[in-house]
Amino acid sequence: MIQYALKCADGHQFDSWFQSADAFDKLVTAGMVSCVVCGGAKVEKAIMTPQVRTARGAGVDPDAPDAPVPGPLSQPASPAEQAMADLRKKVEENADYVGKDFVTEARAMHDGDTPPRSIYGEAGLDEARQLIKDGVPVAPLPFMPNRKTN
Repeated sequence: MIQYALKCADGHQFDSWFQSADAFDKLVTAGMVSCVVCGGAKVEKAIMTPQVRTARGAGVDPDAPDAPVPGPLSQPASPAEQAMADLRKKVEENADYVGKDFVTEARAMHDGDTPPRSIYGEAGLDEARQLIKDGVPVAPLPFMPNRKTN
């Protein structure tokens, strides 16, 4: 795994993990990497300082009082990223993730076949447009849902 500092054409900066340098290149070429702030598809690597770790256990006692404490892998770098993280948390705490069944579930609730509840999940662009055209109240999320699997 490799972590890159990235920036979009609008200057937003964020970090993301990739399986390899080749995987990053393939995903960018396919248009599958987008800005976490604005959703822009023109993303490139930003200048970054590599994080080099010495050999495991090379003179570092993890129980020593001054041992480095590992931090989170990623923290919001701007107020916009913090707002996005807060929104994600609120959605995940207050709605049921239905994954790829989103369209079916949303339509069933709209038609009165199932009781209404807050849901979120995944839908293709054409499917989402059809739901809106049919009067089903849906809105896109400004982030990709974390797929919840067992």
